[in-house]
Amino acid sequence: MRRSKDEIAKMRRAGKVVAEMHEATRAVLRPGITTAYLNEVAAAVLEKRGARSNFLGYHGFPAVICTSPNDMIVHGIPGEYVLEEGDIISVDCGAIIEGYHGDAAYTAGVGEISPDARRLLEVTERSLWAGVDQMTVGNRLHEIGRAVQTVAEAAGFSVVTEYVGHAIGTEMHEQPQVPNYWPGSPGPTLKSGMVFAVEPMVNVGGPETYTLDDGWSVLTEDGSLSAHFEHTIAILDDGPEVLTL
Repeated sequence: MRRSKDEIAKMRRAGKVVAEMHEATRAVLRPGITTAYLNEVAAAVLEKRGARSNFLGYHGFPAVICTSPNDMIVHGIPGEYVLEEGDIISVDCGAIIEGYHGDAAYTAGVGEISPDARRLLEVTERSLWAGVDQMTVGNRLHEIGRAVQTVAEAAGFSVVTEYVGHAIGTEMHEQPQVPNYWPGSPGPTLKSGMVFAVEPMVNVGGPETYTLDDGWSVLTEDGSLSAHFEHTIAILDDGPEVLTL
């Protein structure tokens, strides 16, 4: 689906709200706070900006952000968990403005983190930007995932294959999917006006996952650390524009 300039302008506004949610939650990250508090901070931004959450109520999800610490990959439910020095935590959130969606995630350290954790965060974010660099008119969709995979695996890490990025617009998750790996075929040709959420999930150990009994929280099977970075990106005639910066 190709979006008009007017539609992308609305998605840009939604993206700015998501960026503000990131900024607000990053500003309060410290040992001793709960993930529920991060959710309150993000909800206050949505209210202030007159935006709706695309996470709250999505298939019954009970919060406006996902908070996934340490070996949790994605979809963690904010609650009683108290952040500790040395933790890493992924914060994933979205916003809707005039029916159009933005979606982005970051992973950050709490206080001082280990060199291994720091390297994981750096490589995962770099893999996202390597994917964004592929988002030019005429390129093929699966070159995004190939670039992500190349960066992650060159560092000795593994890419989660069970969860992927997606097209985005008037729904948070639209087709086609955007794998974070090379699936064996080049995929559709990228055209001006297409908008995708690209979201590498990278593990220190193996790529295998399991889901907790809450039906949401996805963890690494081997207990290794995982990081998650995501942006919503529009493909324009003059190159990609990250709407959630």
